Amino acid sequence: MKIINKANPNPVNDADRAAKLAEGGFGKYYTDNMIVAEWSEKSGWGNINLVPYGPLSLDPATAVLHYGQEIFEGLKAYAQPDGSVSLFRPEANAARFNRSAERLALPTIPTEDFVSAVKELVTQDRKWVPQKVGESLYIRPFLIATEVGLGVRPTNKAKYILIATPAGAYFDPSKAVTVWISTEYVRAAPGGTGEAKCGGNYAASLVAQKAAAAEGCDQVVWLDAVERKWVEEMGGMNLYFVKGNKVVTPKLTGTLLPGITRDSILTVARDLGYETEEVMLSVDDWKTGIESGEIKETFACGTAAVVSPIGAAKSKWGTWVTGDGNPGPITMKIRETLLGIQHGQIVDKNSWVKVVK
Repeated sequence: MKIINKANPNPVNDADRAAKLAEGGFGKYYTDNMIVAEWSEKSGWGNINLVPYGPLSLDPATAVLHYGQEIFEGLKAYAQPDGSVSLFRPEANAARFNRSAERLALPTIPTEDFVSAVKELVTQDRKWVPQKVGESLYIRPFLIATEVGLGVRPTNKAKYILIATPAGAYFDPSKAVTVWISTEYVRAAPGGTGEAKCGGNYAASLVAQKAAAAEGCDQVVWLDAVERKWVEEMGGMNLYFVKGNKVVTPKLTGTLLPGITRDSILTVARDLGYETEEVMLSVDDWKTGIESGEIKETFACGTAAVVSPIGAAKSKWGTWVTGDGNPGPITMKIRETLLGIQHGQIVDKNSWVKVVK
């Protein structure tokens, strides 16, 4: 796939961009440019086009609007001490993007082209990368079915789009969140799209998120669809539990999203000297673990939030508070270490960090 650069001739001026970066937040402002590439069943992928950020034009009968055939990813670019900008494990995002594409009957994109497109946008819009540790440029690749016509079938045309937004902290890391354990709804069932990063999974989660908010909670925790007792994940994030010197997370069963941050934390925790384990953990295990003191810390993780401490869980079985309800020391050590690697302040032993420029 050839890269064609038709960058925005009128980018945001330095003063306005600086003001927007200073506001922080997540998903409020977008960079000057975006990437667009077209695919057709007949001719395959066309060029990777860097063009000014702007609206899309879609026919009312475009397939994605009716059948939800779409996927997306999330990764970040980080400022480095030497003034360069780096990506964190972009090849892993490319691999997951393609697994999602296969599950949704969409075309895959070669890993080298996925990464090249990300690098092209970040290089062009590098002035939008925040400089503070804990802040980053959040990059959102997505792929939509663009065949025009009604009829339930895999699309014969698709469009890949890549946008980016400066991102501050998704949650305040100094404060632990409260979660609601949903028993009325499920996120994904065996054989479904739980492992794919597709919009339908998130759309179906919003009613439970609304219920969580009504209970005074920040996020919803999902249980398995069959027995309704096994802890799976939290909203758009994976979960972790600290038991003494052991850091554990629900094992991947085909219904959980295989988070790249989740996978990175397993390695980071081991590097810090903690044991790690992927387990089947029930709600009762969680509750009794808190009550006995076996579970000393709980946290969630994901690209947007990095690591988010969990202070309390509410459910129909009652409320239980982890420790004193504040972020735990192991949680914060893992968070600080992961951010240190991403920002080039801690040696990257695993070759995760890829310099853009």
